[in-house]
Amino acid sequence: MMERHSNYHNDLPTLYLIPTPIGHMEDITFRALSVIQSVDALFAEDTRVSIKLLNYYHISKPLRSYHDHNKNTQTEVIINMLKSGQNIGIISDAGMPLMSDPGFEVAKAAIEAGFNVVSLPGANAALTGISMSGIRPYPFTFYGFLNAKSSKRQKELETLRMRTDTLVFYEAPHRISDTLYDLYKVLGDRQACIAREMTKKFEEMIRGKLSELKELEGLLGEIVIIVEGYNPTLEPTIESSSSERVLELINGGMTKSEAMKKVAQERGITKSVVYKEYLENNH
Repeated sequence: MMERHSNYHNDLPTLYLIPTPIGHMEDITFRALSVIQSVDALFAEDTRVSIKLLNYYHISKPLRSYHDHNKNTQTEVIINMLKSGQNIGIISDAGMPLMSDPGFEVAKAAIEAGFNVVSLPGANAALTGISMSGIRPYPFTFYGFLNAKSSKRQKELETLRMRTDTLVFYEAPHRISDTLYDLYKVLGDRQACIAREMTKKFEEMIRGKLSELKELEGLLGEIVIIVEGYNPTLEPTIESSSSERVLELINGGMTKSEAMKKVAQERGITKSVVYKEYLENNH
C-alpha cells in the first residue's frame, strides 16, 4: 500500500542517518554536527572509530554500538527508544550509513513503525571516486563489496558483464589484487580507476586499463574501483564456439543452465541452439 510521509510536518521521533567524513575530519556538515549534538542517543558502527570524530569536535555524547553482529538485538532497542519519544542518530565508520554499512534493518523497521527516518547529505566514497575517475559518471551501478571467494566473485561479475553503465565497487586491501584479476578476466580489458585513500594525505588516483591495474601490488587503505561499462563497439570478436564459451562460464562458477542462457544472450541465438551445440561437442 502506498504511503506518503512528511518528515518535517509532525512531532514524531526521528531516526537520523548521519554521514561522517571518509578521511578528512573537516568533511562534515554543520547540520550533521548539530544533529549529533541534539539526538538523545547515538549509535556507531565502531565506537572506537567514531569517538575520534566526537573528540575532534569536542562533542561529549555517549556512543552505543550498532553493527552487523548485533543489529538484530540493537534494532529492537532502537525501535523501543523511538517509541519512548527519543530521537536517535546512526553513524558508520566513514561515509553514508547503509551504503555497504549497517543500518538498513533499523531504517526499515523505523519506517514500518511509522517514525521519521531522515538521511542527511554528506560524504560518500563512491560518488567522490566517480567524480575524480575520468570515467563517465552516469548512469552508474554501485555494487559495493564483491564476494570474498574468487569463484563466487566471478559469478557476480558475469551478471554485470553486459551492463553499459559504469560499475563501482568497494574493496579491502588484502583482496584488491585478486579482485582486479577477476575484473580483468570476466569484464575484459576496460578502462578503470582505483581511488585510494580519498581525502587523506596519501590520496591516489590510479587510472589505466584493467590489464595494467591487475599487475599492481602493495595497495593499501580504503579503496574504490570504478570500471567503464560494456561497449559493444569495442568488444572483441568472439572466436570461441558456443560450447567452449559455455564451459568457460561453468568453470567461472555458473550452472550449466545459467551459462547456456548467458551465451544465448551474448550471441543473439536461442538457448536450444546453444544446448544442441553443447551436446554435440561434449559427449
